Amino acid sequence: MTKIIIKIISTIVFLLILIIFYLSYFGIKTDKFNEQITNKVLEINKRIKLDLNNVSFLLNPYNFTVKVVTTNPKIYLEDSQLEIKRIKTNISLKALVESRFLIENLQISTKAIKINNVILLARSFRNSTALSLLNSFSKGGSLTADINLNFDHNGRLQDDYQIKGFIKKSEFNFLNRFSVKNLNFLFDVSKNKYSLTEIKTEFNNIKLSSPLIQINKKNDLFLLKGSILTSEKNYNEKQLGTLLNGFFANIDLQKVSFSSVNEFTFNVSKKLKLNDLNVESQVILNQLNIKDNFLDLKSYLPNLNKIIKFKNHKIKINYNKKKLDIKGTGEVLINDKSDTLDYSIVKKNDHFLFDTKINLKNKKLLIESLDFEKEEGLDSSISIKGNFKKNDTIKFDLISFQEKNNKILVKNLNLNKHYKVISIGSLKINYLNNKDIKNQLTLKKNKSKYNIIGENFDATKLINELIDGENKNSSIFDNFNSKVSIKINKTYIDKINFINDLSGTLIFMNNKIIDVKLDSIFQNKKNINLSISTNNNNEKITRLVTDYPNPLIKRYNFIKGFDGGYLNYHSIKKDGISNSLLVIDTFNVKKVPVFARLLSLASLQGIADLLTGEGIRFSNFEMKSSTQKNVITIEELYAIGPSVSILMNGYIQANTLISLRGTLVPATTINKTIATIPLLGNILVGKKTGEGVFGVSFKIKGTPNDLKTSVNPIKTLTPRFITRSLEKIKKN
Repeated sequence: MTKIIIKIISTIVFLLILIIFYLSYFGIKTDKFNEQITNKVLEINKRIKLDLNNVSFLLNPYNFTVKVVTTNPKIYLEDSQLEIKRIKTNISLKALVESRFLIENLQISTKAIKINNVILLARSFRNSTALSLLNSFSKGGSLTADINLNFDHNGRLQDDYQIKGFIKKSEFNFLNRFSVKNLNFLFDVSKNKYSLTEIKTEFNNIKLSSPLIQINKKNDLFLLKGSILTSEKNYNEKQLGTLLNGFFANIDLQKVSFSSVNEFTFNVSKKLKLNDLNVESQVILNQLNIKDNFLDLKSYLPNLNKIIKFKNHKIKINYNKKKLDIKGTGEVLINDKSDTLDYSIVKKNDHFLFDTKINLKNKKLLIESLDFEKEEGLDSSISIKGNFKKNDTIKFDLISFQEKNNKILVKNLNLNKHYKVISIGSLKINYLNNKDIKNQLTLKKNKSKYNIIGENFDATKLINELIDGENKNSSIFDNFNSKVSIKINKTYIDKINFINDLSGTLIFMNNKIIDVKLDSIFQNKKNINLSISTNNNNEKITRLVTDYPNPLIKRYNFIKGFDGGYLNYHSIKKDGISNSLLVIDTFNVKKVPVFARLLSLASLQGIADLLTGEGIRFSNFEMKSSTQKNVITIEELYAIGPSVSILMNGYIQANTLISLRGTLVPATTINKTIATIPLLGNILVGKKTGEGVFGVSFKIKGTPNDLKTSVNPIKTLTPRFITRSLEKIKKN
C-alpha cells in the first residue's frame, strides 16, 4: 500500500514538475485575458485602442509569477497606428488564481514608429505647448524603443521605469531658420534623467556629432549638459549666417574651414524658454577668407588685394550668463604675406571689449596723416585695446605702434559711430617721417583744454591740407569745442625751413577754428605771426604777417628765386566766401616761367634776361581775391617795379583750370607817360576809343602743367593801369 501511495505521489510530483516545466518553457496561448488587458490599458488612457493577438503565458516558479507575452500587437491612436513588436508583463499566480489581472511589470518593444506618432501618443497622456510646437517642427524620422514599466499593487506606475532605444533620420525645421536633418542617436530614459549618445546630425547643413548629452529634470526645469563636435570642413557664408546670428553681418565671407569641440550646459523650462546657457568651445580655424568691404584699409596697406586671410587660428570661446569671451591667436595674411595676430573679444549684451595685437613684419604700413611709412621686412607691432556699444561710441583705451625707435601712443580716444573724434586723452609721437624729420610731440587733455608740447614737428602736410582743403568739410572731429595751447621748439614748414619757439593758442567751436594767436621766429631771427578771430557779424578774420616770406612763397612751384620782401595777408570769410588781400613789399624774383615767356613774346628780351640773372626787383605786390568752394577769383593782381609792372585778373578752378588776362609794360613807358601828364592829361583816357599810351596785353589759360600764353604787343594802356601806377608812385 505504501508503495502504491509513494508511486502515486511520485507520479503526481513528476506530472507537476512536467507541467511546471512545460508551462515555464513552452507556456500556453490564449485570448482569455485579452479583454482584461485592453481594459487595463483603457484605464490608463481612454484614447488608446489595443488590438492583441493570442497571448502566451509562461510560468516563473521561482517568484510565483506568470510572464504574459503578446507579439505584433497594434495600438491605435485616433487615425494613427503604432507598430509594436512585443509586449511582456508579469502577473502573480495568486492574482491569476483569484481571476484578478494585476500587472506588476510591463515590457514593450516597438518596431520603427514615426516621430509624429510618438509625439501624438505623448500628447494623449499630457498635452502641452512644448509638445504642440515639437509636433509642428517635426518633419520626419522614426523611433524604436524598449520600454520597461513597473506598477504597484494599486496599478500605479512606479518611478523605476526605463526606456531605451534609438531615433533614426528625424528632421526638424524651426521657423524656417534653423534646420535639423538626418538626426540619429541612442537614448536611455528614466525618471528625471535622459541620456542621449552617439548623436549625429546636420544643423543648417553643418555636420555635428556628440558622444553624450545628459538631460536631468529638476522641478519644472530640464538641465542639459553635453558636448558637440564639428569635423574639419569648408563652409559657406549661407551656412554660417544664421548660426552666427549676424555677428559678421558687414563682412563678406569668402571661404571658411574649421573644426571645434563645444561643451555646454543650459536650462529649458516647460515652455521651451532657455536660461543659464554656458558654452566652452575649442575652435581650430584652418582658414577664413573675408573680403574687406567694411573697413577701408587700402590707405594704410598699399596694394591690398581686398582679400584678408586668417590661417591656423586656435580660438577659445566661453559664453556664460550672456557674456561672450573670445580669445585667439594665429596668422593673418594680406597679399599672401603672413604675420601673427593675437586677440581677445568680450561681448555682453550689446557691449564689446577688445584687446588686439598684431606683429607686422611682412607688410608695408602707411599712415598718410603722419607722413609715415614702415617698410616691408621691418619688425613692428600694433596694440589696440578698447570697447564699444552697438550703434554708439567707440572708446580706445590704448592704440600703440612701435617699430625700432619709432613710437606712436594714443590713450583714451573716443569716436562716434561715424568714426569722428569726440575726445582724446593723450597722444605721444616719436618717429622719423618720410622726409627724415624727427617728430617728437605730446598732446594731453586737461579737463576741457588741450596742451601740445614738443621738441620737433613737421607741419608741412598740415599746412598743405589747410591751404589746399580750406573749404572742404574734412574735419576728423565730432563737434569739437576746446582751447588748444601750443608750445613747440622747432616746427618745420617744409623739408628745409623751420620756425623756432612756436607758441600760442587755438580755440575751436563746432569743429571750426574761431580764434588763433600764434607767434614764432625763423632760423634767421625773422618773425612770423598768425591770428584768426571771429567778430560779432560771424566773420572770420585771418591775418598773417612776416618779414621773411621766402619759405611761404616757395610753396608755389611756378615761382623760383624769390628773395626778400615783407608779407601781409588779410582775409575776411563768411558763409563760405573768403575775400582776401595779399601785399608783399620790396622783393626780387629770378624765375617765373610764364612771366618770362610773356616778356619774350612782347619783345622785351632784355627784361626777360633778368629773370635768369640777378632777378627782377619789385617794390610792391598786391592781390585782391575771393574764394568760394573750389574757385579762386583774382579780382586784381598788381605788381610794380623799376623794370616792369603788371596788372591782371582771372580765376583758378580747383587746380584744374587757370584763366588769367592782364597788361604788362616796361617801367620806362610808364615814366614817360606820367611825365607828359601836366601837359597832356587827357591822354590818360584819350579823346576817342582806342587812343592812349602804348602797352602789352596778354592771356594765360590752361591746366597748371600745360599753360598757353598769348600777347598783343600793340595795345593802348587802360586808364585803370595808369591810375593804379600813379597811386603806387605817389605812395612811394
